[in-house]
Amino acid sequence: MSAAKIDGKEIAANLRARIGTGVAALQKAHGKTPGLAVVLVGEDAASQVYVKNKGIATKEAGMASFEFRLPEDTPEAVLLDKVRALNADPAVNGILVQFPVPAHMSQQKIIDMIDPAKDVDGLNPANAGRLVSGLSALTPCTPLGSVILAKETLAQQGDDLSGKHAVIIGRSNLVGKPVAQLLLNENCTVTMAHSRTADLPAMCRQADILVAAVGIPEMVKGDWVKPGACVIDVGINRVPAPERGEGKMRLVGDVDYAQAAEVAAHITPVPGGVGPMTIACLLRNTLTAFCRQNGFAEPML
Repeated sequence: MSAAKIDGKEIAANLRARIGTGVAALQKAHGKTPGLAVVLVGEDAASQVYVKNKGIATKEAGMASFEFRLPEDTPEAVLLDKVRALNADPAVNGILVQFPVPAHMSQQKIIDMIDPAKDVDGLNPANAGRLVSGLSALTPCTPLGSVILAKETLAQQGDDLSGKHAVIIGRSNLVGKPVAQLLLNENCTVTMAHSRTADLPAMCRQADILVAAVGIPEMVKGDWVKPGACVIDVGINRVPAPERGEGKMRLVGDVDYAQAAEVAAHITPVPGGVGPMTIACLLRNTLTAFCRQNGFAEPML
């Protein structure tokens, strides 16, 4: 048995295309364009790549893209003032401050400053609380993308998430907790596992849907996976790749892909699985925020 690879690139491309169609229809009907503002502080190379890719995808979807790049030594107060200005700007429907920020800044202060209605990262406590309460909320992009991948994969088999046992490894505010809540909303039975879980491999073997979000390269081995499970690997880890040359690196997930693919029914690769869905869901959240701020009906995506 060898697992079917879940093609995050294809599913993300289809979602972006539907978003673009929705944006065009709203522009035609109302003469307004959704706008996404991204703020980057400092020179982090990975963050610069992410911001560039977000800008390209935003424009391809027909949205307005606003980018603000601030020096590494920018005072925290200046960044908070920038967020306040974006909160008040009617052309901006979504605000994303690229994390991590420099050490002299408080990530939580920045998250708290973003207007919950424009919080397309879904990290403001108001959105987190609404999600837990089962109310409409802007949801973190990576968890949302992860659940869409699982949902669409099972739908292709004529199945759904209802009644499935989902085990999530990792309890972060960014991925673990929101993924758990989204899966609960899909009527899954959800187990949160983490570094203190007793006999973690045995717990994982109970999962119909296994979500790995711990940041430890290839931690989840093949014998941790229930035969026929759907495995969603959120991890993105850089590890040495001497076979590619001295100093070269390669990307791996939190799951040992080769081993798990021998047992699972479906599995996301790294790269090319959850990653592409994160930007697609950022665009989805921006469109959702735009519609809610203007009182427009939200397109069916």
